[in-house]
Amino acid sequence: MKGLFFMLKNINISKKALEWGLIFGFICSVFCSFADFDASCEDLRHNVLRLHIVANSNSEKDQTLKLEIRDRILEESQSLFETEKDLDSAIATAEENLKTYEKIANEVINEAGFDYKAEAKIGKAFFETRVYEDFTLPSGEYDSLIINLGKAEGKNWWCVVFPSVCLPTENKASLDISVGKKGCEIAQNGERFKAKFKTVEIYEKIKKAIRD
Repeated sequence: MKGLFFMLKNINISKKALEWGLIFGFICSVFCSFADFDASCEDLRHNVLRLHIVANSNSEKDQTLKLEIRDRILEESQSLFETEKDLDSAIATAEENLKTYEKIANEVINEAGFDYKAEAKIGKAFFETRVYEDFTLPSGEYDSLIINLGKAEGKNWWCVVFPSVCLPTENKASLDISVGKKGCEIAQNGERFKAKFKTVEIYEKIKKAIRD
């Protein structure tokens, strides 16, 4: 009788060990999948130059002005970035033309009769997951060309100037060459990776909170 009890007890322990083993294996599989996705997102972030134009406020006039400035900035950027092959050269070009961007923005502001000024700068900035047409960028910190209008308290318009995702040019930098095939796959399949993008966003926010 004792032998039977001991055997049943061992079977019960084996079942629990198997259950815990399966759970542990599942967790490891999920973690490895996320780690691989996050690494690809990190690589994508390090090969992109974002453009952000931040409106003075959320009033209809300020938001309309922001879009007018956007159109002029993109027109100018078409010739500036069409030959860039890597992020470093794109950042250098943007830095060399910060005064040009400010001049363009201020001309549009003055033409519209506003009295505030524009400021252009290059910097690191944290952004949540964003979608531009069929192009998705994961949450995290990016090199950015930032154009602040007035108090810069309104909604922003964003895109990517390198690679030339939103520039009207025939000589666009190849997306897969700039960010790699994996990065290209991630950026162009936002709906497919929607859950993973959300997980990365939560993870990046936690990292940011710890840093801050």
